[in-house]
Parts: sequence; structure tokens; C-alpha cells
Amino acid sequence: MEIESYRPLLAMLVALIGAVFIVVNRKDPNTREGWSVGAATLMFLIVVSMIPGILEGNTFTYTLFAFLPDISIVLRVDALGIIFATVASCLWLITTFYSIGYMRAHEETNQTRYYTCFAITLSMTMGVAFAGNLVTLYLFYEMLTLITYPLVSHSGTETAYAGANKYLFYLLGTSKAFLLSGMLLTFAVAGDLAFKPEGVFPPETSKTVMIIAYFLLLAGIGKAALMPLHAWLPAAMVAPTPVSALLHAVAVVNTGVFSVLRIIFHVFGVDLMRELNLGVVTAVLACFTIVMSSMYALTRDNLKKRLAYSTVSQLSYIVLGGALLTTSGMTGGVVHIANHAFSKITLFFAAGSIFVASHKTDISQMNGIGRQMPWTMTAFAIATLSMIGIPPSAGFISKWFLAVGTIEADQLAILLILFVSSILNAVYFVPIVYNAFFKPPDELAGDKDGHGEVHEVKEVSVFVVAPLMVTAIISVILGIFPDIFLSLVRQVIG
Repeated sequence: MEIESYRPLLAMLVALIGAVFIVVNRKDPNTREGWSVGAATLMFLIVVSMIPGILEGNTFTYTLFAFLPDISIVLRVDALGIIFATVASCLWLITTFYSIGYMRAHEETNQTRYYTCFAITLSMTMGVAFAGNLVTLYLFYEMLTLITYPLVSHSGTETAYAGANKYLFYLLGTSKAFLLSGMLLTFAVAGDLAFKPEGVFPPETSKTVMIIAYFLLLAGIGKAALMPLHAWLPAAMVAPTPVSALLHAVAVVNTGVFSVLRIIFHVFGVDLMRELNLGVVTAVLACFTIVMSSMYALTRDNLKKRLAYSTVSQLSYIVLGGALLTTSGMTGGVVHIANHAFSKITLFFAAGSIFVASHKTDISQMNGIGRQMPWTMTAFAIATLSMIGIPPSAGFISKWFLAVGTIEADQLAILLILFVSSILNAVYFVPIVYNAFFKPPDELAGDKDGHGEVHEVKEVSVFVVAPLMVTAIISVILGIFPDIFLSLVRQVIG
């Protein structure tokens, strides 16, 4: 049953109002950050308040306005949208506390701009999560790209602007050239852009036209980082770690794969995807991305760059799950939105903690750092288990359903790819943990900073350590109690 409700709009407005008060209180850091925490908390509570209704089979809708007879800007909250929104709003709250510790400890400039853009980013993310049709999704997808540019270029260096410009070029270029074209073609032949479980195309639509529309839409979602449209993500690692953590482990990249799932499930529909054999082609593309990005990760010594290529790989697990078009495969893909988010953000948090404490960015410099920063590296180790897919971590649940889904689809070659990718995950993550705990620190007394002085390497503030421990613990809880999200996933796949 569809229920008219202001709550989807309120979830977005809370973040925008928070952004205004962040600017107003820019001269008082405590009050400014208090507004950020307050807005994040309220958004999370509003989103969570809709979950019981969704579990009962309801949807919440709100029409913002109509600018053509057949096209409206509509917010519609269903099971898929609430999963994404819950993850993003929860992690915004946690990341806000982490940002307070990181930004102050690292003495970052332009902190008001940072918190303001962060708040608007989450508002746009809610817009994507709650989009009721393709044009609404496109609108908020584009605004998300634009508002995150100042976050990626935050440091203001030549390198930062180069990375941010590449980020902007890839994401705006693909959306304008392909996503917009695919949306217009879809509207031309279907006359409807509303998301529907059975898809939007009438039975008499040309198969050739539908195949063209599909690949235009898929190529237009650059945020999904499918190869060869992935290079923006490693380039965007020039951003401060809290930005890399939320945007490139949750908001931006999850917006990409979430949009791909929307197209598979609610623009084309599972039956039509099977009829056109689009699932097989998409699965092949996802498998290629999974393996190649893992190979790239192996060659990167910079920790954030290695995490970036790992993200490219993990995102394709979500796409692969949707493309398998089997009950278990789709379950694994959808639930990995949450499982990957909590695990990967832990890894990014840990990378930031290491950088603030020791000024180290390269993996080869991190021998013994687990003895100096035990909380940080314990959380990193827990998240590593999830990336590999070892129980009882959340990643195991995702990979289990994906593996069963490949068997259901009779795609044993893809099952082999999943096994190989897990081995590659272990190869590029386990040595980091081993060297951190079982090799002596490079300099027992400390490490030299940029002025040649030696300082002690130790855990930073509780604002940095507590959030990364919380996300690590949640990544285990999701593995032990998977029904937290699986009950919602069942609503998605029927």
C-alpha cells in the first residue's frame, strides 16, 4: 500500500537545514559540529522510523512537483531505498564524530565548508535513495556529483584539483553522454519513467532499442566504477580520509551500484533482463572488474589507493548479484550494500587514524604499527576478514549468497571467479595485518615528522578510535545477525 508521507522529504530537509546552521555558526567550532551531529542523528531517526512500515509491505511517497504532464519529481520509499538510506544515514552520524577528531587533530582548513558540503551531500544521497522515478534519480545523482567536488578538492593543492577535476570529468561526462541519453530513449519508447517491479517497457518494444537503452543507462552510471569507467575513484583519494571514507565507501559509490540495481530490478525487471540475456553480459563485465581491480590493488603501496581499488572490486559484487537474476544472487548483491559499507569505511577510518598519528601513507612503512596503535589495527583486521569473506563477518554472508546464486544460475565459472577474488583479497590485505602486528616497528621510539623531529606513534583521540571500533563491531554483528537487513532484502526481491 502506498502512503502519502512527508517523512522522505523531511529526511532530506534535515540535512539542508543542518547545512544552513553549520554556516551560521562557522565561528564557533563546537556549535557548528553540534549542528552536524544533530542533523545526522535526526536524519537517521527519520529514516529508521519508516522501516516498520516498509516491512509491512507499504511504501511512503511524496510528490515534490510536476514539470510535464507525465513527469514528476517524486520521492518514494521502498525496501531497496530504505536499505541504502539506513546505511548512509547511520554512517553519516558515525563519520561526523570521526571527522571531529580527524579534522581537529590534523588541523585541517576550511572545516565549515567541509561540514556544510557533507550535509548537503547526504541530502542528495537521500534524494537518490528515495527517487520514485528515473528523472528524480538523475536529478539528485547529478547534484550529488557537483556538491562533492569541493570535498574531493578540499586541500586546495594542485594534486587535489587534478584529482577532483578527473572525478568531475568522469562522472559528469558519463551521466551527460549516456545516462541522460538512456533516460530520454526509455521515455520515448515506454512513455513512463516510474520504477516498477515488472519494468517500464511495454511488450511490443523493440528488443534492439531496449538493449541500447540498457547499455546507455549502465555506462551512464559512472559512480558504479565498472571498468573501464573506474579511474575517477582512485584519483579521488586525494580527498581527506573522512571524505574518502563516506563518499567512496558509502555515499557516492553506493549511489552508483544502487542506481544499477534500480535499473535492473525496476526499469527492466528480472524477467525482461533474462529474456534479453542482459544479466549474463552484465555479470561478465562485473567479473572482469572484480579480478582486474584486485590485481591493481596488489600493485599499490599507498594504503588509500589499495583501498580504492578494493572498493572498485567490491562494488562489482553488488552489480554481479543483481545480474545473476536468481533469488540468492540478488540477495547477496543487495545485502552487500550494507556489508561492504560498514567494513570498507572501517578500513578508511583506520587509514586516516594511521596518517594522523604517524604521517604514514605507504603500506611498506607500517611494520609494527599494530603494536603502537592496537585499537586501530584490530579494527582494520576485523574489516579485512569481511573483505575476504571469513565468518562470522558480514562479508561472509554476502559471498555465501552470491556463491549459492551462481549455482542456482548454473554459472560455475562465476563461482570460480568469486573464489579467486577472495584469494586475491587475502593476498593484498593479510600481509598488512601480519606486518602491523608481527614485525617490529621501523622506529621503536617513534617516527619523524615533516620537520625531522621524532614523535611517539600512538592512538589519536577517542573521536577517531571509537567510530572505527563501532563500525568494525557492526560489521561482525551484521554477519552474526544477518536478518537485520535480510528481512528488508526479501521485500526487494519478492
